[in-house]
Amino acid sequence: MARVKNWYNNQSKSASLIWFISLLIFYAIFRMASKHSPLSFKDVSVSNGERLKLYEKMSRDLDEHGALFLKHGETSQSLLLSDLFDMKNGSVTPALKAAIPPVRANVLHLSTEYSLPISKAVKDVFSPTLSEVIWFQNSERYHFSMFHASHHISPVPASEEEVEAEVDAVKSVVNQLCPVTILLDRVVLTSTGVLLGCWQVISGTDPVTIRSKLRNALPRAPEKQLYAPAILHTSLARILGHPKNSSEETNVDSELQHFHELVARLNSRIVGTKATVSELWYVEEYDVLALALDGKMKIRRFQFGCSKA
Repeated sequence: MARVKNWYNNQSKSASLIWFISLLIFYAIFRMASKHSPLSFKDVSVSNGERLKLYEKMSRDLDEHGALFLKHGETSQSLLLSDLFDMKNGSVTPALKAAIPPVRANVLHLSTEYSLPISKAVKDVFSPTLSEVIWFQNSERYHFSMFHASHHISPVPASEEEVEAEVDAVKSVVNQLCPVTILLDRVVLTSTGVLLGCWQVISGTDPVTIRSKLRNALPRAPEKQLYAPAILHTSLARILGHPKNSSEETNVDSELQHFHELVARLNSRIVGTKATVSELWYVEEYDVLALALDGKMKIRRFQFGCSKA
């Protein structure tokens, strides 16, 4: 009986030791996961709700303010369209101007795996009536602006050493980010003529968190950023003029209706597109809006450090 009792006690001690070691391992794994984890499902839902409000407002912009781009009005960044583009000989070309100091932007890159089909659909829908007055975003440069270390409204000059310090700080942030799975919610055309793809988040590190981490990592950055914390959108094209079938007799309402029909047609083709974003670019734009206009720039590419698993 004593032997049985001793055996039982030894077995109990072994089981307790195994249980304790397992608990330590679980705790260590939990701490590591917590360090790199994205927002919870509840937080993502809240951010998606904020995005939905933004996209609803953007969808009304063209009707509420009219087609300002037909009057060569301002862009969404307080720049004149006539300062950014030249329209002659039946095509649109960018009028590149030096950015002094260079803009330093952090953007998420959309892989050509996803951007090429979207770009093709945009051109298929808009080229027939707008080919002479539209600028299509380079499909290799589809991106989501996250955070600016310096922008044209509030320039923050930086030495080479300060730029490298920013790059190191951004890299440390990117190592904590998890790939973001996203869904194209809608395409909208704004009053300034920008055709935008507006996305929602399915899983991964939410843009709100990414921007917050970049803010903490870049304390010298402008306090006022260019975009709302929750927004996740990418420029697809910029319209600068009237459709081919327009004339002096064409009224404003019929032109607006034409634009709405084109947007609706594009939505029917690409809304619901899913994509995974897992790369952030730190970009020094030496020309104004270099990313959008294929200008001179320097790109540092960083892969997210957190795996989807």
